[in-house]
Amino acid sequence: MGSVQPSHHGGDGVQGSALTTVMFAVVIVACLYFGREVLVPIALAVLMSFVLAPPVLLLQRWRVPRGLAVVIVACAGFAAIFGLGGLMVRQVDQLAGDLPSYQSTLRDKIHNLRGATTGAGTLERASQVLQELNSELDKPNRAPAAAIGSLSPPQAGAQPVPVEIKQPDPGALQTLGTLITPLVHPLATTGIVVIFVIFILAQRQDLRNRLVRLAGSRDLQRTTAAIDDAGQRLSRLFLTQLALNAGFGAVVGAGLWIIGVPSAPLWGMLAMILRFVPYIGAPIAAIFPLILAAAVGPDWNMVLWTAALFLIFEPITGQFIEPLVYGQSAGLSPVAIITSATFWTWLWGPIGLILATPLTVCLVVLGRHVDRLAFLDVMFGDEPALTPAELVYQRMLARDPVEATEQARKFLQENSLLTYYEQVLLAGLRLAQADAERGLLDPERTLRVRDAVAEIVDDLTIHEDIPEPERQVVAQAEENAPLARINEAEELLRQAALRLPVQWRSGKPVLCVPGLGLLDEAVALMVTQLLERRGIGARAEQADALSMSRIFALDTKNVALVCLCYVENPSPAQIHYAVRRLRRKAPAAFILVALVGAASGVDEHEIVQPPASFDVVKASLGETVERILAVATSPVEPERPRYATG
Repeated sequence: MGSVQPSHHGGDGVQGSALTTVMFAVVIVACLYFGREVLVPIALAVLMSFVLAPPVLLLQRWRVPRGLAVVIVACAGFAAIFGLGGLMVRQVDQLAGDLPSYQSTLRDKIHNLRGATTGAGTLERASQVLQELNSELDKPNRAPAAAIGSLSPPQAGAQPVPVEIKQPDPGALQTLGTLITPLVHPLATTGIVVIFVIFILAQRQDLRNRLVRLAGSRDLQRTTAAIDDAGQRLSRLFLTQLALNAGFGAVVGAGLWIIGVPSAPLWGMLAMILRFVPYIGAPIAAIFPLILAAAVGPDWNMVLWTAALFLIFEPITGQFIEPLVYGQSAGLSPVAIITSATFWTWLWGPIGLILATPLTVCLVVLGRHVDRLAFLDVMFGDEPALTPAELVYQRMLARDPVEATEQARKFLQENSLLTYYEQVLLAGLRLAQADAERGLLDPERTLRVRDAVAEIVDDLTIHEDIPEPERQVVAQAEENAPLARINEAEELLRQAALRLPVQWRSGKPVLCVPGLGLLDEAVALMVTQLLERRGIGARAEQADALSMSRIFALDTKNVALVCLCYVENPSPAQIHYAVRRLRRKAPAAFILVALVGAASGVDEHEIVQPPASFDVVKASLGETVERILAVATSPVEPERPRYATG
């Protein structure tokens, strides 16, 4: 019989799916590029409708009919746009008329600057040498030309006849066509934008319903959430950007007017428009006022004041005011903004540069609500690509505990050490345990995770939690939240630490023993450090402490409590087996079983059965430490019923 060949249908399916996705993306980009003449006006109209929709809704709340509200808002919006355009045209005409008067001043400054930078006339001498070399290079070309001309000398007395080619005077229609042709495309684009804006505002509800039907009427909840998210996010983004950029342009225009730069309103409006372009808009807007200030001012003071105006107000607006006003409302990462600006500029030119951010916001919203497009949210969204637990686990696997420690220090600037262990490091160990159960974590990587946790715990030994201010309002709002419960547990631990007897503070009365393996040893290290920070002496054993080769050498002298730590998933039989071994070594000690991993879902009654002599804590490190402190501070010795070993 012939051997059975392995099937590659799965791989072919994945490759075919990837190829289909790439071809689909290429087709979409081609449609966007070749259809830009139609798509750009439509995109402008849709984005303007997001800006004008809130005023329309406001007028409707004031009992204004929808049609009339649309007409009022559209007329006011386009009147403002055309008014600003007309003002800019007048300012440009005035500036063009005044430019000849600035020529002499600018020429003098260029000569002064050149003289200051060249010292003893280096540039002049270099320019003279280059001109002489150029004349020498031109000499061979002139000689052949003269020789060729000598072959056919002109006859005596012959004079060249001048010939002039003159075009006939254009007619009225041709002149009118020459004037109108450059204006056809802008006027057509403007007309399309105006018509589409009015249509979208008037038919907003009908368009929304049709979009819901196309997106999927079977999942109205998700579709409605996506549309609402996109509408609210884009409206908030555009309105806040418009307000901030208008304020920035007003400040720039007023500052330039005070400084004395001509056509200050023009440069203020230009700064407002160009600031819609991320990162590079404001520097571009500063170029023209700087050149004009150099041409107008008798010295360099006007140039310096103009540069200071942009250097001061642009960082203030971008770094302080914008985060306070709308923070992360765009929902885009800096890399996404730069990438989208490059892509849309290549695709649609300067208009694409202005539309890059809002169009990418739409893609991110789609990625958050459409499962197949989730990669768009991961690539361009401002949310971290990995959770803190996933990041620390990934860094431990990559043998990079240094970055994990840096992440811990940043996290501890606003949180306590117990919160970090609970929400980040322990959560990372749970991810490791989940991989181990699926057979994806070999012993080498498991050892790597344990060593990384040990290094992080050792590095955080000297950390001191920052005292948190009183947050009564937040505490009431988050009364039932996990973080609130952790803070409450920390407060109980601090109070309990004040009542510790001397025998629990001297020596090592608490022994933390790993239950099954290396991941449990990492938990034991964290519990040990948390106990020591509460004033209780504790030590942690290695992962094989309960093995036959080491159980007899286990030091349990003066041990009052043994904490059996599990992040792995033990069975009740494994827990009973470990407890029996510990009871033989420490018959007088109180035994606490801490289940902080997936085993926290195990029924406690299946584990603790009479005549059991141990207690069980599930779910968290905070509850484990709290239980140990309760045992240590209890005025009555905890009951230790005999455990049946036979």
